[in-house]
Amino acid sequence: MSRRRFDPGRAAYLTLNGAIVAFLLTPIAIIGVFALNPTPYISFPPVGVTLRWFDKFFTSPEFMNALWLSLQVAVAVLILSMLIGGLCALGLARGNIPGARILTACFMSPLMLPAILTGLALFQLYLLLDIGRPVWGLIMGHTLVAVPYVLRTTLAVLHNFDRRIEEAAAVHGAGPLRVFFEVTLPLIQPGVVAGGIFAFIVSFDQFPISLFLVLPKGETLPVVLFNYMKFDLDGAIAAASMVSILMAILVVVLLEKTIGLKTYVKL
Repeated sequence: MSRRRFDPGRAAYLTLNGAIVAFLLTPIAIIGVFALNPTPYISFPPVGVTLRWFDKFFTSPEFMNALWLSLQVAVAVLILSMLIGGLCALGLARGNIPGARILTACFMSPLMLPAILTGLALFQLYLLLDIGRPVWGLIMGHTLVAVPYVLRTTLAVLHNFDRRIEEAAAVHGAGPLRVFFEVTLPLIQPGVVAGGIFAFIVSFDQFPISLFLVLPKGETLPVVLFNYMKFDLDGAIAAASMVSILMAILVVVLLEKTIGLKTYVKL
């Protein structure tokens, strides 16, 4: 059996990718160590292992209320962004709308503007309209920056969409609604759901917009963590961060188990 020849290019490629992955995962590893460390400060090597900071996080009414609010807002944003982004993508790809590229750029513009300026602008708008800072206003702000993710992934699917499949269904007697729900929707589902995953994560971890649109005693988890760090910095912050990371991973795993995500790799 011949020994495989050493390929310098492949070795350099794997080394570079390994270094990038390590660079991305190192902060998470540091947070994990901090969350399990008994001391209220980062120390290396760790002096032990404890769950006291997770206990502090889950027994704190302030943290739990913020976590619950963040989850409610993120779920609402997930649903709204999938509906709005999916329908807008269909309209832009299929509607023969004049200036469709300009409209697409307008829909993507919230990603080009710093989120803190978006939050400030929405705060000023709500003040001018005298509507205060309701929860639905927070949801609208998060949806504004989440829709572009769904729009982009859905347009990617529609770009390679074979219209002959819909035409074949129509020829065989299927009406427009049946064609949409039984042919079009299942085929664009990968793009819509992939964008929805990003929308949920972006909303759950959204800080700049939330900072301007939340009320005292009605703050999302990122805002509560920011305020907490002003006066104290202990392992509870790291525990909350680990919960947020695990929440995002859980969403991806649940979607993989329920509908499968392997087909989304093409996006």
